[in-house]
Amino acid sequence: MLAQRLATILPPLTLAEALETTQIHSVVGQLAPGQALLTRRPFRSPHHTASNAGLLGGNTHPTPGEVSLAHHGVLFLDELPEFKRSVLETLRQPLEEGKVTISRAAGTMTFPAQFMLVAAMNPTPDGKMPAESRSGPREIQSYLGRISGPLLDRIDLHVEVPAVRFTDFDRARPGESSQEIRQRVEAARERQRHRLLGKPISCNARLGPRELQQFIQLDSPTLLLLKHALTDLNLSARAYHRVLKVARTIADLAESESVRLEHVSEAIQYRSLDRQIWG
Repeated sequence: MLAQRLATILPPLTLAEALETTQIHSVVGQLAPGQALLTRRPFRSPHHTASNAGLLGGNTHPTPGEVSLAHHGVLFLDELPEFKRSVLETLRQPLEEGKVTISRAAGTMTFPAQFMLVAAMNPTPDGKMPAESRSGPREIQSYLGRISGPLLDRIDLHVEVPAVRFTDFDRARPGESSQEIRQRVEAARERQRHRLLGKPISCNARLGPRELQQFIQLDSPTLLLLKHALTDLNLSARAYHRVLKVARTIADLAESESVRLEHVSEAIQYRSLDRQIWG
């Protein structure tokens, strides 16, 4: 449910994004009769039995797959370890480059694939935490081993969703509407567009090492915190850059021009869960 709602708090498609997305869906015949333009960000949720060709695209004549149909939208993979490991590994190129290249006998095609990946999974085969699971350590490790370290490095946020107790169901608490959250997201995206004016990118997710150095200046206490976190959590260089991107986004949501200690601290917390379970 959270993954489906995510598309509703993202900024609306720009005209250029809508045209790109419409072209992709038109190629595979996904447009409704009489529909000339897609106006909503796509949400794709392929089944865990999807093949390489289904996810990336393929067939005899290369056509877009799920990663391209989710272009400028959300790609949701439920029960992540149930996907074949070879299929999951194909996500590494589009997550890194925002495009996918397919080579077949009929030719080579490159399709855009700038999507937001959302994945859900259980920590063990029976759905319990490792300390409570009836599965043995080898079985749990085999289950988690279907998701490689390089793929995890390319996922910015790792969040544990605790089980909801029965007594919590009748404690309805008013929360923010999607419209209110969307306004904050749009304001943060506007700051990013203004900051990146004149560059070929428009959001923090696409920042490269050079842009990170240009737009993120950390003070000494923040650098020290980051140094200790990298050492303690054994983060890779790619994960380090992703922590900085997330911290920059947290600062934008907080309407802060600079990235401060609390922003980096929060971003680091989103990288700790995978180390607790996989480590």
